[in-house]
Amino acid sequence: MVIGRNPKATLLRAAIWVALCVVIFKVLLVHVRVDGISMLPTYADDSRHWVNRLAYILHEPQRGDVVAIGERGANDARRLRAPSLMFLKRVIGLPGETIAFARGRVLVNGDILDEPYEKLPCNWDRPPVKLGADEYFVVGDNRSMAEQDHTFGICKRHQIVGKLFR
Repeated sequence: MVIGRNPKATLLRAAIWVALCVVIFKVLLVHVRVDGISMLPTYADDSRHWVNRLAYILHEPQRGDVVAIGERGANDARRLRAPSLMFLKRVIGLPGETIAFARGRVLVNGDILDEPYEKLPCNWDRPPVKLGADEYFVVGDNRSMAEQDHTFGICKRHQIVGKLFR
């Protein structure tokens, strides 16, 4: 190992780099791997991505955002640790809205939602559901899957780990 002329300065630089890497890759960013086809065609099975955990510090999730959903509780003592299992989903419903599916189209407060990312045919029909003050409706992009094979629905704000880097 090359130490250089000033071993103390070299060790200090190495310690700073290690601390910086820990902060970036353990606190700010989470590495995720897509497992399944629920986000096709936007994100392929077995693709790898980064989730920005600070994306929603200054503002709340927006419609169309692709987010990582974790199964942690609001008072979880491990808040800085990312859950080992996360779902990658798209936000289609915001707090206070009513979400429904009619003949494969998403209805937000009775109006059809324009979804340019939705490429595959869908035939879902679901009754309206009213979202609470801290609830979001999330769903994958691959809605050609049968409803019962797809994980989607209401999630609480504290379950959203962060926003996917594009």
